[in-house]
Amino acid sequence: MPEDPDAIIKITRRREVLIRRRYEALSIATDLMIALFFVTGSILYFWDATSTAARWVYLVGSLWFLGRPAIRLARRVHLQRWDDEHREAPNWQSGSSYDY
Repeated sequence: MPEDPDAIIKITRRREVLIRRRYEALSIATDLMIALFFVTGSILYFWDATSTAARWVYLVGSLWFLGRPAIRLARRVHLQRWDDEHREAPNWQSGSSYDY
């Protein structure tokens, strides 16, 4: 008996939502880390003795900004690869060989 195509679509959409939520959580965590680095750097700039440390904290915070587009790119690639894999296999089962 062939599988119900509506059931496959529902599973596919749920999986896509799950993938998007995971990357959204990672993006939020990255934004929080960036904020912490910049607040810490700002506080360290109040004293001359810690101004060098403040510069380093700002640099680290700036490098964390690279994570934001990297996360978006990784999410797009992940969803595209996942979508391509499941279009090729219309009788998809829950035991996918794709490593998440």
